[in-house]
Amino acid sequence: MAQNAPSKPTACLALADGTLFYGVGFGATGQTVAELCFNTAMTGYQEIMTDPSYAGQIVTFTFPHIGNVGVNPEDDETGDPVAAGMVVKWDPTESSNWRSAEELKSWLTRRGRIAIGGVDTRRLTRAIRQQGAPHVALAHDPDGNFDIEALIAAARGFTGLEGMDLAKEVTCAQSYRWDEMRWAWPDGYERQVAPAHKVVAIDYGAKRNILRCLASAGCDVTVLPATATAAEILAHNPDGVFLSNGPGDPTATGEYAVPMIKEVLDTTDLPVFGICLGHQMLALALGGQTVKMNHGHHGANHPVKDMETGKVEITSMNHGFAVDTQSLPEGVIETHRSLFDGSNCGIRMTGRPVYSVQHHPEASPGPQDSFYLFERFAAAMTDQKTQA
Repeated sequence: MAQNAPSKPTACLALADGTLFYGVGFGATGQTVAELCFNTAMTGYQEIMTDPSYAGQIVTFTFPHIGNVGVNPEDDETGDPVAAGMVVKWDPTESSNWRSAEELKSWLTRRGRIAIGGVDTRRLTRAIRQQGAPHVALAHDPDGNFDIEALIAAARGFTGLEGMDLAKEVTCAQSYRWDEMRWAWPDGYERQVAPAHKVVAIDYGAKRNILRCLASAGCDVTVLPATATAAEILAHNPDGVFLSNGPGDPTATGEYAVPMIKEVLDTTDLPVFGICLGHQMLALALGGQTVKMNHGHHGANHPVKDMETGKVEITSMNHGFAVDTQSLPEGVIETHRSLFDGSNCGIRMTGRPVYSVQHHPEASPGPQDSFYLFERFAAAMTDQKTQA
């Protein structure tokens, strides 16, 4: 059933079940199909749209004031937007922020991303929560001409994220070095000049702010593509290995990532740290399993409990798959758990500096409660050197 449409809608969001949402289109024109998710963060729409973990997804923003601070080159998490499109309650207004370099509308147009405003995002979010993340088609036509049957058919024809290896689509084409640190007043991003540890970061869709956090923790970072082998990683003689965030089905990416991680674990004692998809890759390599979630976790206010200390952290999350805690083998401990639904948010190996978390400690956007995880990684590399 369609919701009440404006007098001349210029955009249409069609769900695979036939539900239609009309609104005002902005950004690029055309049509795209994807999985629909919602994000509850009150800040960071630019970081969200450029987060490679959103490949294959259209994002519904539950916070209505989207576009109010504009966009700027410093806040991109990767070179171009990766999310397929955006859905918002209000048509973005003129930006007002001292860091703004461009309006959201023109940025989306220039970057080829479709958006729709004027949508009842509360109703849409309830539908996602109750029915699961739907497959959708989003169309923007300034003349308001839509082939509704074709849109619904396109949504139904979308195969979904299960079984899709999207890491290969968003990973870097070749290796590169990273030395930029976290943004700090008043100088912005500074370069690291005295790194203490050599880290190889595997790029399954790495966010720039994760790399900045590694650099700020004292790491000299070399980034390698998602398909890097253990031999290629160890040729850099690293002090530690980092497994990044990324999109898609972890079991599909695991076809080549899991054998690499197993070989690194079997042949070295290097500290290993994973985030998001990297967490899922590590769990699979250690013998665990992953499952597709109903609607995933996407936001910057997710409470996570550290099961070993009892501390509760407010975290940023972005994932549609999760590690099945019940599948974890002996020798692998659950370290963090979501207080929203009890799903797994962290693991570690007993007796070894190998651990990972589902949430995003780089806080881009989001709280900084979990930044200590980068410092823990650095401390583990220091300890390994001391014991050598």
